[in-house]
Amino acid sequence: MQQSTIATTVSSHDNSTGNATSEFDPAGTIAPYATALNGVSQNVNMLFKDISWMSLGMLAVLILTIRLIQRAVAHSRHIGAMGLSGEAQRFWAINRYAAWWKFKKHMLYAPLKGKRHNREIRLSKAGNLGTIPSRFHTILITLFITGNIIYCAYLDYRRENKWSVIAELRGRTGVMSVVNMVPLIIFAGRNNPLIAILQISFDTYNLLHRWIGRMIVLQVIVHTLCWAIVKHAATGWSGMWHMITDDPFIGWGTVGTTAMIILALQALSPIRHAFYETFLNVHIILAFIAFLGTWIHCKVANLPTLPWIEAIVILWLIERSVRFLRIVWNNYAKKEGWTRASVEAMPGEAVRVTFHMPKYVKINPGTHAYVRFAGVNPWESHPFSIAWVQHKPKNATALPISEKGASESTLREHELMTDASFIIQAQTGMTRKLYEKAFLHGAQTLMMKGALEGPYAGHHSLDSYGHAVLFAGASGITHQISYVQHLLQGFNDMTVATRRITLIWIIRDSEQLEWVAPWMNIILAMPQRREVLRVKLFVTRPKNPREIQSVSRTVDMTPGRPNVKLLLQNEVKEQKGAMCVTVCGPGGLADNVREAVREVQEDGVVDFVEESFTW
Repeated sequence: MQQSTIATTVSSHDNSTGNATSEFDPAGTIAPYATALNGVSQNVNMLFKDISWMSLGMLAVLILTIRLIQRAVAHSRHIGAMGLSGEAQRFWAINRYAAWWKFKKHMLYAPLKGKRHNREIRLSKAGNLGTIPSRFHTILITLFITGNIIYCAYLDYRRENKWSVIAELRGRTGVMSVVNMVPLIIFAGRNNPLIAILQISFDTYNLLHRWIGRMIVLQVIVHTLCWAIVKHAATGWSGMWHMITDDPFIGWGTVGTTAMIILALQALSPIRHAFYETFLNVHIILAFIAFLGTWIHCKVANLPTLPWIEAIVILWLIERSVRFLRIVWNNYAKKEGWTRASVEAMPGEAVRVTFHMPKYVKINPGTHAYVRFAGVNPWESHPFSIAWVQHKPKNATALPISEKGASESTLREHELMTDASFIIQAQTGMTRKLYEKAFLHGAQTLMMKGALEGPYAGHHSLDSYGHAVLFAGASGITHQISYVQHLLQGFNDMTVATRRITLIWIIRDSEQLEWVAPWMNIILAMPQRREVLRVKLFVTRPKNPREIQSVSRTVDMTPGRPNVKLLLQNEVKEQKGAMCVTVCGPGGLADNVREAVREVQEDGVVDFVEESFTW
């Protein structure tokens, strides 16, 4: 009696359609299910692709609708309150819809549990486990993960041939990994247009980028294991290694998988935070290798996912090109040459940096930019809040621009140059090298070539709020001082609704006041400043308690840490119209302010904006 044998004929690729042809017994064949589209439910794959992208699109439309309503309300409030006193803006301070303030308190502003959100979970001084997503972010991440698990687990388990089921899973995870690469690459871009359209911070997109990346790596691993299991069952280890080394389809797929696994490992929070600058450079190289491997893998077999990976590569190249073009556009002028940066060493291991750009650049309050220096790790760029902006005439004989910007309107943009200033505290890597270089230069200002990429963000306008409370911790003052100057000028020009500004700045010692002394002196000298601005300084570790003296009734200096809840409750008691509370500083301070804002939601219209760079 002749024994039956298992057919081992491997399907040949049909490059014109992406399909495969073979002759085999459907109930007994193993090998064909290790290649091409044999066993793959392509119709179901396309269905889940549509559902996935449609879900993201519907979420974007929902958020856009909410943002448009918020913008309409803010515009109406701005127009209606701009000419009113603080007391006359009472209408805008009252909550009209309980559902909205409850949503903000229990969902939009809420941490996952307790009050911890942006305070890092530290393992040591150098490494930490990152931050905890907010409640709203956690829901979005959970829905995304759950949806992808369902998409991948929805298989035809009734098939008699178990290898066919594994092949279906191989196809599903392969398709979904490429599907998820589209939002992955969009969310990773600094020039992502959705940031401005939906008014969602890059920090949030970066959080989603990380979780999407983790899901992609998991799907790619499952995709590869499904192939390996079937291939090993059909041909053993020798057959597997032969395909990896001799078949471009399998070989480049293996390259892509390997790059993604290394990406996931080096992106683990303790490694990422301990060696962040190295992580950035390696991350870009590995991402390029992963995309290249995936593209060739799909190209060789002409898989249906090929147009998507091509679009992903194009999007990645476009975003990188836009970064380069923004750098050239901001920092080079034919006559004036390239941007120069002046660097001054400051107390508290910080530097005050001013980029002297050769042309006019419009910079709104609350923006940040990525900066790089020719003499300090020029291949790296890091984001910092823009503290101060000054526009100057290119022609040295032209009238200087006043502190209030009055004469700026007499000159056209092409006749102006822009100076943008930052405070950069020394940490590790580039910032430490920059500080040490400036410190060794002594009292003299260090000049070097530099480049400013941006500005980014700045979509949070405070012009419609009658009351602004600005919390800053250490160098976080750079984000808030630009708002103070803008709102004070707007008050004098009668272009904003703001009638009360409270700036609360927490510093370690009084020497750090020197960081922003030139700019603060300009602000304190502005007309009607005493009618609007209150400055509260808290010095947590004063070297000499006798140095802690309040300058005036409107500038109060106190030793120790502030009681954030009490400060905010007192501000709410004297609320002028709608209130916006913003914070920029260490994660612990941000969490305390967030908690305080949530507790006063029932008392009136109090919005919350957090500026953070969590990596």
